[in-house]
Amino acid sequence: MAATPYRIETARLLLRCWDPADAELLGAAVAASLTELQPWMAWAHDEPLTLDGRIALLREFRSNFDSDREWIYGIFSADGSSVLGGTGLHPDVGGDALEIGYWIRSDVTGAGLGGEAAAAMTCAGFRLHGVGRLEIRVHPDNTRSARIPQRLGYTLEGRLRRRLPPAAPGGGRADALVYTMLAEEFDASPAAAVPIRAFDAAGRELAAR
Repeated sequence: MAATPYRIETARLLLRCWDPADAELLGAAVAASLTELQPWMAWAHDEPLTLDGRIALLREFRSNFDSDREWIYGIFSADGSSVLGGTGLHPDVGGDALEIGYWIRSDVTGAGLGGEAAAAMTCAGFRLHGVGRLEIRVHPDNTRSARIPQRLGYTLEGRLRRRLPPAAPGGGRADALVYTMLAEEFDASPAAAVPIRAFDAAGRELAAR
């Protein structure tokens, strides 16, 4: 791995690793979005968490981040004052690849923030983590989410049967549309047109381009 970005800035967003002190801000964003999250996100059915439960969750996120096991980011407003969603780079797909996940707070959807965050993760995955392939997996019925990899230049490889965890307790596993991008495809993709600045744990700027 070339470098781990702890903080990424785009034109409108701040993406950074979670801190336990973010628990109340995150709780407010999730509470405002539960109706839209629960059809697609299994974790949304564990809500609402207590404050202590959310602190414990963010401590786990931070521990995994610091040990380079998984990189889960909060999506914040540019000034860091509010949580607008979450994203991350996940090693679940194996090999020389990472999976990008994302969600956006319900009251700010439709402004292209999910695409901006996913583009930043795409750049970080290729330019800083140095992987050869990135994947985005989407429920076949989640057309809004599927538009993000389509617009960023990802290729739909296919539909994998029963690959997504049940979105609701007691439900069945769902199929997944799998979108991928290879490292050599990034420079010519729309994702590469989204400028970012990235910084390590000490606040030193990383060369993301």
